[in-house]
Amino acid sequence: MAQELESSIYKVDSKVHKRFDQRMTVFGRMLHDESADYYGKGMYERIEKILSKYHFGYTRLDHARVMGAWTAYDYFHEAFSWEKMVDANSVMKKAELEKYPVSDIGKMSEELKNTAKFYGASLVGITRLDHRWIYSRNRDGKEIEIPAEYKFAVVMAIGMDPLAISTSPAFTACAETAIGYSRMATCVGSTAEFIRSLGYNAIPMGNDTALSIPMAIDAGLGEMGRNGLLITKKYGSCIRLCKIFTDMPLKADKPIRIGVAKFCRKCKKCAEACVAGAIRSDMEPSYEISCPSNNPGIMRWAVDQDKCYRFWIKNGGDCSNCIAACPFFPKI
Repeated sequence: MAQELESSIYKVDSKVHKRFDQRMTVFGRMLHDESADYYGKGMYERIEKILSKYHFGYTRLDHARVMGAWTAYDYFHEAFSWEKMVDANSVMKKAELEKYPVSDIGKMSEELKNTAKFYGASLVGITRLDHRWIYSRNRDGKEIEIPAEYKFAVVMAIGMDPLAISTSPAFTACAETAIGYSRMATCVGSTAEFIRSLGYNAIPMGNDTALSIPMAIDAGLGEMGRNGLLITKKYGSCIRLCKIFTDMPLKADKPIRIGVAKFCRKCKKCAEACVAGAIRSDMEPSYEISCPSNNPGIMRWAVDQDKCYRFWIKNGGDCSNCIAACPFFPKI
């Protein structure tokens, strides 16, 4: 029998599981894997043909809103810098203060969570850093090693507008996804600077550097669903995730159960709503993978991300059907 490392929520086969190479994700393979049939194919390469059909939700204006919504995420690179930001637009010289002493980790953790919410986070959790979830290499092939002093991960969920997401897979939903990512960049960058301003180190990230979902589970934000996404009690999967590694002394939260695992065994609405046929309908989760973009050794309903991305190319934008179809989706 496989040796398993088990939290209260998920199971990992330690004999099979290894840190995942980010080049093996769909977007990494799109850039590097010549054997993938979508190698070198971007999501917008069919956009002129799609716009020429004049379908509702797929107009030139809709597409322009998508492009505008990505702006902060695409161009605010400093939001994900491992070092303190230096190229400020402000003419004011910033004060250099002594390190803020943390005498009460519980109180400091609440202050940090409240600050992240002030910057735009809908949910915030803290977990001890589990190095299993750090990518082995980034999309450029560079090995990723996190210094030992970084003990905690602060995981933030950015809520999205359910009404906009419910229009998926139209560009109106794509624009909401994009603005979610841009809000994510603002929130994670600002929270990292808050930590640094108190004299501690912070490594902010979006989907890069480490896997967001298992860290969000460990931080008590929710459970993993059949759709391969984090499902939260308040927002379902209608969220975007970002996180920060830090050496600030904090109090870790505990994983929670909200009934997702049991519910998903019977509910297959996300699988039925998936036009790409990427979501499994098996009654039970398993260690079986669905495509090379799945990391082996994790118990779950593995989503065929290759099929998912092929539809994104065909659609000219991302798809959120599985998010909108989920019974945990917020009521509009």
